[in-house]
Amino acid sequence: MALKSCWLVQPHLHSIPKLTCCCCCCFKPTNLALKKASQPKTRRGFVVMVAIAASLVLNFDGKLANGLDMELVAPDQTLEEAQSGIRGHALALLQVKAFIDSESWGEAQKALRRSSAYVKQDFYTIIQGRPASERPQLRKLYFDLFNNVTKLDYAARDKDASRVLQCYDNIVMTINDILSRV
Repeated sequence: MALKSCWLVQPHLHSIPKLTCCCCCCFKPTNLALKKASQPKTRRGFVVMVAIAASLVLNFDGKLANGLDMELVAPDQTLEEAQSGIRGHALALLQVKAFIDSESWGEAQKALRRSSAYVKQDFYTIIQGRPASERPQLRKLYFDLFNNVTKLDYAARDKDASRVLQCYDNIVMTINDILSRV
């Protein structure tokens, strides 16, 4: 059986030639495409998706989201609890220095993330409890502190000791300023 071309070339002197089909064979859907489109949908796919989602939800463990803590204000935390807790949590944040000195970067990152989440929670609660006139200064300190925490985290990931120490020094100065105002 000889294959015959169904394309005709129409020459144009001023442009690129156009290809035109002379028969309708190019536009006929194949049997395979028709079969896939006409198959009835089963519940099997839905059941599999529900089973996977349920297993992920039931087996979720908080260690996976160690670096991501979206909750800023504890639901039952009062201003007094935040003020009493921020000193201890800030000191825990400063104890990251031991990991920095020993250059155990992974442990430094874990400890930094763990303790900074508590400081963030306490400090945000304190900011919300202050009068509106004091909030901009406290927000600037909040911004400076957690930008340096993030920079220290990235520097520890890159194992850049000089940048880690510089960020740690900035964190110490900011925490001292925060504790003097609280």
